[in-house]
Amino acid sequence: MYDVTIIGCGVVGASLAYTLSQYDLNVLVLEKENDVAMGTTKANSAIVHAGYDPEPGTLIAKLNVRGSGMMETLCRKLSVKYKRIGSFVLAFDADGRKHLDKLYDNGIKNGVPDMQIMSGEQARAMEPNLSQKVCAALYAPSAAVIDPWGLCIAEAEVAVRNGTTLRLRSAVTGLEQLGSSILLHTTSGNYETRYVVNCAGGWGHEICALTGEAEWEAQPSRGEYYLLDKSSGSLVSHVVFQCPTAAGKGVLVAPTVHGNLIVGPNASPVSSPYSRETTLAGLDEVAAASRKSVDGIDLRQSIRNFAGVRAITSESDFIIRPAKACARMLHVAGIKSPGLSAAPAIAEYAVGMLADMGVPLHKKADWDGTRTQIRFKELSQPEKAALIQRDPRYGRVICRCETITEGEIVAAIHSPIPPCSIDGIKRRAGAGMGRCQGGFCGPRVLDILAREFGEDPLDILQDGDGTVLLIGKTKGGAKA
Repeated sequence: MYDVTIIGCGVVGASLAYTLSQYDLNVLVLEKENDVAMGTTKANSAIVHAGYDPEPGTLIAKLNVRGSGMMETLCRKLSVKYKRIGSFVLAFDADGRKHLDKLYDNGIKNGVPDMQIMSGEQARAMEPNLSQKVCAALYAPSAAVIDPWGLCIAEAEVAVRNGTTLRLRSAVTGLEQLGSSILLHTTSGNYETRYVVNCAGGWGHEICALTGEAEWEAQPSRGEYYLLDKSSGSLVSHVVFQCPTAAGKGVLVAPTVHGNLIVGPNASPVSSPYSRETTLAGLDEVAAASRKSVDGIDLRQSIRNFAGVRAITSESDFIIRPAKACARMLHVAGIKSPGLSAAPAIAEYAVGMLADMGVPLHKKADWDGTRTQIRFKELSQPEKAALIQRDPRYGRVICRCETITEGEIVAAIHSPIPPCSIDGIKRRAGAGMGRCQGGFCGPRVLDILAREFGEDPLDILQDGDGTVLLIGKTKGGAKA
């Protein structure tokens, strides 16, 4: 019998697991994919928003600003990449200039610190590559960029290390209310639990429907992106937005914590959270919109295009409330942008609601909420030499683009949540993140995974289940 079961291990589910792992509770996390961070968490803008966009008085506004304020300390504790670089919202005409006033007023009411409305000239003095058409800008220095999947993985690892049970490949297929508990039917077996938290992201409405009542309508929206090579990473030094619309915060241009430049997203209604394809029309829309902000973008430097699907619903605010038809289920749903920014505050808020629902919260005396990750390329020369002396695998570079060593890859494989795929290594150690996108290191990572797990290389995945790379062997024994 589990005390609390979390359905879904994106950044919100992982943040909740991390927060609950502080307490003397038997916690279970169910994730339908073969790894954590496999949905919107691995395909988003990677921005920690300042909090001027949400309407004052909403949960989104409250939790955005609170989460943004928590994020830097949390990332430092977990060895997750985070950079506070500030953001601009650009206006190109009188109507846009009026909208900046509204955003500024929102930000003041929401508690966003140190905002400033600037002229176009003042903004270009700080960000020289902005378009000459920019007539004004809202500057918010508290905005930041982050490694979103890194945060999710780190929080989930710490939760597991502190006693949380994680079950991957465990899609929830049914739910029975037993009075003082709930029996969950999944693809990996049945689990009985006292309380359930629905953190299923784009599939949250499906979990809600298992209670017998549809409380909201899913309205998923796909956003497409360009990721540019590090040679373009210094084109801007802040997050650059345009004035938001009803469809979202619009196309942004921003440096990433890894040194690249990210451009996107657009917003296209789709029928399913699985609709993550990129389209020529969508990428053309992103290209045209981004050049309105920064006309010098060279999209020929693109090293990858990708798309993510936002968990938008028929309700304008975050949905964080007990289920109407199941008193022991808490919905944490409709977590659209700024869900990443708000994630630690969402977890804090949800824990408070669980306490109100009857979950006893007694702090553990021995809880350790920290994690340390070695990044070889960031060490000093004496530190590198000492590390190689202790473990020679750190002296063998596997990913040349990102200078990722065999030691880092092996450490990721033997982490509290072992990856089963090449992209699982990519998200943990960074191998394959560079210009060649794994063209050089991918086969070597595959070999290391097979060796460390004692598996046939033919069974190693690129990412999700079914994404095998090798289909057989030639007569001479080479893999094909």
